[in-house]
Amino acid sequence: MTAASEYVVALDVGGTAMKGGLVTRRGEVTALEGRATGRENGPAAVVLAIRAYVDELVELGVSRFGSEPAGVGLAVPGIVTSTTALYSANIGWRDVPATALVPPGVPARLGHDVQTGGLAESVFGAGRDVDDFLFLPIGTGIAGAVVIRGEPYGGANGWGGEIGHTPVWPSGEQCACGQIGCLETYASASAVARRFTTRSGRTATAKEVVALALEGDPAAGEVFDEAVETLAISLASYVLLLDPCVIVLGGGLSEAGRALSDPLRERLAARLAFREPPPLRPAALGMHAGMFGAALLGWRAAGEPDMGRDWSLDVLRGGLVS
Repeated sequence: MTAASEYVVALDVGGTAMKGGLVTRRGEVTALEGRATGRENGPAAVVLAIRAYVDELVELGVSRFGSEPAGVGLAVPGIVTSTTALYSANIGWRDVPATALVPPGVPARLGHDVQTGGLAESVFGAGRDVDDFLFLPIGTGIAGAVVIRGEPYGGANGWGGEIGHTPVWPSGEQCACGQIGCLETYASASAVARRFTTRSGRTATAKEVVALALEGDPAAGEVFDEAVETLAISLASYVLLLDPCVIVLGGGLSEAGRALSDPLRERLAARLAFREPPPLRPAALGMHAGMFGAALLGWRAAGEPDMGRDWSLDVLRGGLVS
């Protein structure tokens, strides 16, 4: 690694798969096909799989640019610091240092996956023009990135943003986390699909449930209505506590577009009697937010914290694997 290195390695590590690529100083992306994390083989196997993928990306970078990367950024699930993956229920690891995931001598920085996506949305995505917002990906689960003055806020111990586990119904269904009535239990994509199947006896994805609700299907309508209501309850509390400029909606369920955002905006406004709700915006970076954010972490590891401020989304997207 040299100070003049033209690129970093960026890796987005999910529970089952990883996405990675090289990102230059100008925001040009060279992405590789994704790789499996191999979590079914245990946490040690995941560490080895990540290191092998990073090595593969470094080899590509050396052949293309003639040098090792300036740094490596990794977006990972669970509780993390910039130097250590402390715990992940999905992967099963504990206290994994960043140095175990990269070649010796290469600077590396870790970030929570959703917070890293929120960082990317802040720097060149849907939150680019504001200082304070909530990034809310609604996918298999629900987490959030609390972005304050352009930076994700993790709280005292890295748990900040766990809006999916804020209780909405004190006597409601039990969540997988052990609590009762969590937002995630009603409004995540997996919950919408599960609750529709329980209520109707039919199997459908969350996207299909939304479509059925719009067509007038009673069971789908009830499930989707409850999801919107629980989102409005949680977001009302968030808005009253932190007064964000905007709320950025991401994840699979947000692909419902105005079918979700319009009723959610109305329900949210109804729960904020003395103030207007903040605007709701769709996320700009989609499934690549984690990898783009990891690129920013890589440049920060290399001592260049302002890198990315002038990157173009068109340039970033130009090298993605479809």
